[in-house]
Amino acid sequence: MTKLSMRNPLSQADAWEQRTLLVKKEMAAESAANDAKTVRLRALRLEKERQDAEAQGESAAAAPPAPQKRTRAKRILVR
Repeated sequence: MTKLSMRNPLSQADAWEQRTLLVKKEMAAESAANDAKTVRLRALRLEKERQDAEAQGESAAAAPPAPQKRTRAKRILVR
């Protein structure tokens, strides 16, 4: 743009609008990239949780049952 065209209020408004549209496009692209990353990380997390649950189920089935704790009789203090 030349200095003469920048003096025109309409050309200044057009330049402002173009910059605004450019920023909006960049923000939309960043947002889409973040959304894609979030979906990918969520899928990985859910898969890991599923594998952990499977491993926990297998180890619980293979392990002997835990011994039961003996309960103590409650003492009643009389004053």
